[in-house]
Amino acid sequence: MRIGTDVIAIERIDELVASETGFEEQVFTARERSYCRRRRRPADHLAARFAAKEAVLKALGTGMAAGMEWTDIEVVNDRAGRPTVRLYGEVAAEAERLGMQQLDISMTHSAGLAIAQALLVWNQ
Repeated sequence: MRIGTDVIAIERIDELVASETGFEEQVFTARERSYCRRRRRPADHLAARFAAKEAVLKALGTGMAAGMEWTDIEVVNDRAGRPTVRLYGEVAAEAERLGMQQLDISMTHSAGLAIAQALLVWNQ
């Protein structure tokens, strides 16, 4: 098993979305952006998803390696509302190389911070 954890100030993501042209599209999939924009406090949800993406990369042990895109990691909710992760592109290829069997995430936001943890189960 591998664990990845990340924390980010919600204000930082809010500032990047407001000031960096294309940031939101570069980092979040259309489905993620749509979900977050429907929430009362979109920045909280965007920040939690950003932290989740970082946590997944840390659990993989790669960071943002060559060829990987932020949108290769997508956080979606299942029918019960529980967040799950879908992997695409080079991130999915790395998970396959590791022999990933399961990837689970947990996210929260409070007091101006978003925190996420990823747990990866894999074969050696």
